[in-house]
Amino acid sequence: MAPSEKLPPRPPRLEYELPVAYQSVSGFITDWAVNISRGGLFINTKKPLSVGSPVRLIVSLPGTKFPFDLTGRVTRINTAHNGANHVPGMAIEFVNVDDEKRALIEQFVERLRAELPTDDAG
Repeated sequence: MAPSEKLPPRPPRLEYELPVAYQSVSGFITDWAVNISRGGLFINTKKPLSVGSPVRLIVSLPGTKFPFDLTGRVTRINTAHNGANHVPGMAIEFVNVDDEKRALIEQFVERLRAELPTDDAG
């Protein structure tokens, strides 16, 4: 990337616990996503996959009838020993999401944004 090019801003993430299953070498693992945005989520796990790993996710959003499959890739990991303020786990960026699923994720995130209190009330 040229120095004059800028990365697009990351979508704001909302703190929210959500059960999620993802595929690893040993099969599907169920963990908790601890935040979500329209572009991805962060899974709380002490055994994250390596950065760049493709991930198949099964996510069930409140308000949807069925869980749905998503694909993603690991963009960042936090180890269990990297500081008191870091939750161990992995950030997953959604990839190749069809329009219907993207709309459901965006609706869910916007509904959460409207319902959750902001930190600005100070």
